[in-house]
Amino acid sequence: MQITRQADYAVRAVLFLAQLGPNEKASTSQIAEEKDIPLSFLAKIIAQLSVAGLLQTMRGARGGVMLARPAKDVNLLEVIEAIDGPILVNECVSDSYDCSQHGCPMRGIWQETQADLVNRLKTTTFDQFVGA
Repeated sequence: MQITRQADYAVRAVLFLAQLGPNEKASTSQIAEEKDIPLSFLAKIIAQLSVAGLLQTMRGARGGVMLARPAKDVNLLEVIEAIDGPILVNECVSDSYDCSQHGCPMRGIWQETQADLVNRLKTTTFDQFVGA
């Protein structure tokens, strides 16, 4: 399993914003330049993160982008899933998956791995990286 380049860019952008002061904004072009993200790609990512309630965007001369919540309340899982959708280490971990291999002994390990990964990403918040 590998997150997409778009999700990686989203994490970079959110990290950049988390490192700003409270209620501080940055322009999309500033984020793109600082985090080496193509500007046109970043605009789409910011729109998705805004729809997900993770970022606030303001237009105009005093506009910019900022976190919608404090960095301590934004976790890696929600940023990745806002871009890539739900994380699945294997399709069989989905409750709706109808496996043709009834009684497969591997499902348990995939479910444990899924739970561990989701928990790790959910408990990793962006404030942990500020000043690092």
